[in-house]
Amino acid sequence: MSVIGIGIDLVDIDRFRVSLERTPSMRTRLFTESELAYVAPQADPVPSLAARFAAREAVMKSLGVGLGAFGFHEVWVERADTGAPSLVVTGRAKSLADDAGVGGWHLSLTHSASTAGAYVLATA
Repeated sequence: MSVIGIGIDLVDIDRFRVSLERTPSMRTRLFTESELAYVAPQADPVPSLAARFAAREAVMKSLGVGLGAFGFHEVWVERADTGAPSLVVTGRAKSLADDAGVGGWHLSLTHSASTAGAYVLATA
């Protein structure tokens, strides 16, 4: 396995919460139906949403591209029955990944009371 790129991103949960409250349509603009359904039963879904937003940013960084290089619905986080997160990459994001030689993704998500983060490893 060879590394194509590494990306990491951190999101301030309180700032993210304010953005979601100020602009409710942001939830559906940023997240897929499956992600919103996954977090819906949680008492406070914002930390999980912030981590998923960080995952998208970390994918962009792992590919060496900036915000706007692909749509937010072109990358999303899914959970295995074991709880392990994984990435789904489609559309323009997949084209960029293919052009870079990416054959696989590794993802780690975390959050504390104040910060959510994602670490992405793009491999050949």
